[in-house]
Amino acid sequence: MIIIAGPCQLESLEHATMIATHMKELCDRHGFRYVFKSSFDKANRTSLKSKRGLGLEESIKIFKHIQSLGIETLTDVHEASQCQPVSLACDWLQIPAFLCRQTDLLLAAGKTGKMINVKKGQFLAPWDMKGVVEKLESTGLPKEKIMLCERGTFFGYNSLVVDFRGLLQMREFGTQICMDATHSVQQPGGKGDSSGGNRDYAPYMAYASTIFNPDAIFMETHEDPDNAPSDGPNMIKLEDMDEVIRKIARYQLA
Repeated sequence: MIIIAGPCQLESLEHATMIATHMKELCDRHGFRYVFKSSFDKANRTSLKSKRGLGLEESIKIFKHIQSLGIETLTDVHEASQCQPVSLACDWLQIPAFLCRQTDLLLAAGKTGKMINVKKGQFLAPWDMKGVVEKLESTGLPKEKIMLCERGTFFGYNSLVVDFRGLLQMREFGTQICMDATHSVQQPGGKGDSSGGNRDYAPYMAYASTIFNPDAIFMETHEDPDNAPSDGPNMIKLEDMDEVIRKIARYQLA
């Protein structure tokens, strides 16, 4: 199984290196393949005043440094023009949930030949992701390089619910599947000018998903999530990740 984990957005070279090396050590110890995840631009923040990230140019240098440590890298892209430059520094490209049906973005991502993780839109049924897979395949990208990610479905206003059947339904397309444990407990726009959430539930989303045998589990983490620039309420504390990873390994074996 793959563990995709890191801070919501890049903050500095030192910060990214600290989290990446810590998570790599944990995953190696518990027998998981590790992919470092972080965003160079949070382009869909609730408020214009919210921090968005370091930007593409500076972030590419950070991702290349993480790669030099023998750690795979993943980041999200928001525009077709970002796919090629990002592919030079990242092993994986991620398509955000709100953009999962954007044809030009999917085609540009697929043409890079990289692993593509597509977040299922909160507004879509699992079977609606068939068209997403077909768009990526049209570029020549094999299904082995496509991952579909469950991250919750809108349940009224400012709330999400997870239907774990979606993991099995999306696997029927022949792709890899991923469970996003931290965004599944997010409360979109729940704090008025930013999103809320409850990180206490996030590990249980990861544990519960193991019975469906996902290819990957996605979790955002930070050493001080309450003071992180974005998604703090649903990020797991870095100090808790050893126990979380250990339990995922135990439940996976069970």
